[in-house]
Amino acid sequence: MRRLSLVPDRSPGPGPRIRLAIASASGRALDAHFGSAKKFVVYEVSGTDSQFVEVIDFTDTSDESGEHGASADDRIGAKIEALQGCQLLLVLAIGAPVAAKVVKAGIHPIKVATSESVSAVVDKVQSMIAGSPPPWLRKLLAPKTERCLSITDLEDES
Repeated sequence: MRRLSLVPDRSPGPGPRIRLAIASASGRALDAHFGSAKKFVVYEVSGTDSQFVEVIDFTDTSDESGEHGASADDRIGAKIEALQGCQLLLVLAIGAPVAAKVVKAGIHPIKVATSESVSAVVDKVQSMIAGSPPPWLRKLLAPKTERCLSITDLEDES
């Protein structure tokens, strides 16, 4: 695994932000399944701006044959570990067992039906944040302390 990161030349804009990972074969588009992704392009996105964070490059990828080698779990685990800090993962496909591992790591996976450029994906996420975000995105944007209800919150409602 290799990481290409840029040193930010500006401070992030105001408002809630989300760290987004995009599965890619080319590095220029959302065009890969989770297991076969050679790269993950990572951005921080708010309703008003977006900033490139890094590209995580994997050279050991699946051949999409559906067969798992002895190192398949190690490869998946390494990818999930590399995505720590991301809240949202966009892929063309991801198997249910792997999606469960991704969710357990605190990352929300989203399957996208067709390949799109990275810039188009970032623009769509930015528009969703700026507009009326769906409930799952509002939850991801909320501060960590507000993401779960406590038992006292439930008692106050009665």
